[in-house]
Amino acid sequence: MVTEDEIRHVSGLMRIKIDDYKEYIDKVNAMIAYFDILDSAGVESEEVSFHEMSVSDLRKDSHIPFDGSLIDQLKHYKGAYVRAPKMSR
Repeated sequence: MVTEDEIRHVSGLMRIKIDDYKEYIDKVNAMIAYFDILDSAGVESEEVSFHEMSVSDLRKDSHIPFDGSLIDQLKHYKGAYVRAPKMSR
């Protein structure tokens, strides 16, 4: 179980100001419980598949300078907002 002192310590390391440390005890314990569920999934025997690729086969990254105004290129721009298309599933 996570203690108030541990939350105070971690928030200090993260430089996050928290007024009520007790408020986060249940939340952090719930997150740890989820990790316990993931740990018990038993995937150690599963084979990990990956495609090995040489670094020389990767494309060369290059910087292409853009001197124009990006805002002027947007089609759905209004004031300080940009309307993005809906994400479909």
